[in-house]
Amino acid sequence: MAGTHSTAAAPGDPLGRDELLQEYGFAFPSGKGVSSIAAELSTEPLENLVELAAKLCGVPFGVINVLTSDEQRQVAAIGIDAGVCSREDSMCSKVFHSGEMTVVEDASLDPRFATNPFVTGEIAAVRFYASVPLEMSSGFVLGSLCVFSDSPASPDAGQLDMLEILSRQAVQLLELQRRTLQLNSALDEVRESNAKLAEFAGRVSHDLRGPLTTMLGYVEMAEDEVDGEHPAAEYLQIISASGHRMLAMLEDVLSYSRIGGILQRQHVSLQDVAAEVAWDLGLSFGTDAVVDSEELKLQVDPGQLRTLLQNLVANAVNYRSPERELKVRISGISNYHGVTVLVADNGKGIASTDRQRVLEPLVRLHRDGDGQGSGLGLSICWRIVEAHGGELSLKETPGGGTTAVISFPTDQ
Repeated sequence: MAGTHSTAAAPGDPLGRDELLQEYGFAFPSGKGVSSIAAELSTEPLENLVELAAKLCGVPFGVINVLTSDEQRQVAAIGIDAGVCSREDSMCSKVFHSGEMTVVEDASLDPRFATNPFVTGEIAAVRFYASVPLEMSSGFVLGSLCVFSDSPASPDAGQLDMLEILSRQAVQLLELQRRTLQLNSALDEVRESNAKLAEFAGRVSHDLRGPLTTMLGYVEMAEDEVDGEHPAAEYLQIISASGHRMLAMLEDVLSYSRIGGILQRQHVSLQDVAAEVAWDLGLSFGTDAVVDSEELKLQVDPGQLRTLLQNLVANAVNYRSPERELKVRISGISNYHGVTVLVADNGKGIASTDRQRVLEPLVRLHRDGDGQGSGLGLSICWRIVEAHGGELSLKETPGGGTTAVISFPTDQ
């Protein structure tokens, strides 16, 4: 019984077939053994699809076969253990480039398969056999979705239609798998590039800080010796202010480059760290003070948590509202998902369209009345949270202002 669900014939084997298969996450170790999908991907969706295909056709066995340059490897199997055989012995290798579904009621009577070891009993005793090529969007035929039985069978047209639909679903899963691997690879490259860039920025910032500090020292000495009425006094003040802004930016860049690395996790009191931050910034702490905090225990790097809260509270100071007295409330929630810390201020707030953008390095909003800044404070916060495996987002504080929502997962 020939397949009736035909498409345009697929092209023959491309050069570098095994390299193309690796793009879909299939690793082929040397020697015997079953092929594996990349560690970060699961075979369960493919196995579920194969099981559904076998049950729809009323047969006990189903597999997704991947054809390498010289072997057939079963990457998902139902009813049998996934295995490997030579491409020469494979039944699917005879028809997977046909461009159409192949359906055989009794393979022992079909001249293409009668002497095949999967039919003769040397490997198995296949009788009913149905195979659909898995042709990717590029035209590359990866292998086949195959269902079979050790007794003759004759599925109806509806069952065969469903088998073909499931083969298209398998193709979509495999294409998604390929794109996932490509995105993961690109993400790894971006992370590596960012790490190198941060290392370079830190090295440059460190090298520039020394000469700049020396220059500011001489400027201060000159300010002490120049009369306040002298025209040079104003120029020295401008140089000093600009130099200190540059030094602050270098310190921020240096801090940004140091975030991450090996975390020294400890049990930390949120209230204690918040009190230290308020002290560092010269702010009052406690109920009805500028900074207030709930008590909560976290398993984090205490130094990085202090930097995180210090940057968020400093942002609240820099972008306070002229219409009300500054208040910063630090609170938290702990449950089986992890710990969420909220740092809420009553300042100017950030427009919803800018909340994601301001987490990027060197982004500043340049609004009237805003204080000085390097544009690195929030991106430093984001890197600290990311290093802990968490997430950082910004939302509006009820009544006005900005609330930073920091989520730390439990599974560290």
